[in-house]
Amino acid sequence: MTSSFICSTCGETHEGLPTDHGWKLPDDVWAIPANERPDKAKFNSDLCQLGSRFFIRCILKLPFNEQSGYYGWGVWIEVAEPDFYRYVELYDKDGSAEPPVHGTIANSIPGYPPTLGLPVVVQFQASTSRPSVSVSATGHPIATEQSKGIDNQRYHEILAATGSLGGP
Repeated sequence: MTSSFICSTCGETHEGLPTDHGWKLPDDVWAIPANERPDKAKFNSDLCQLGSRFFIRCILKLPFNEQSGYYGWGVWIEVAEPDFYRYVELYDKDGSAEPPVHGTIANSIPGYPPTLGLPVVVQFQASTSRPSVSVSATGHPIATEQSKGIDNQRYHEILAATGSLGGP
């Protein structure tokens, strides 16, 4: 197995195996041709607006069962406009005491049945952490893995599904 990887975000080499995978944009925004995207959507690495749709980049954690830590999916969550603006208001503050908000996953996560539109609950965090996501759809494999954790074999399957194993 690989003992280091090149990070797709920063371009640097890191030791060990990747413990996260994220998307730069919600799938519907990414699907817009690159030259048209800035005219149709407003976005940065944490926030996105496409017309009357609002998205927040969050982290969906799958705890490891056979090692410490977790695998983190850096997913975009579509939320209601008031929740989006409340998050913007709290962006550089501690929002962890805020009540959770509801949303839906805005990315297709590889290695799972459809995740696009899957209902979730979002909990804002301190200003240095992305909001956390809990999958609401009991019975969906990602919800099960979020509550029960993943073993090393499943971790390997996730790395394979994301293209994190093997060549370039």
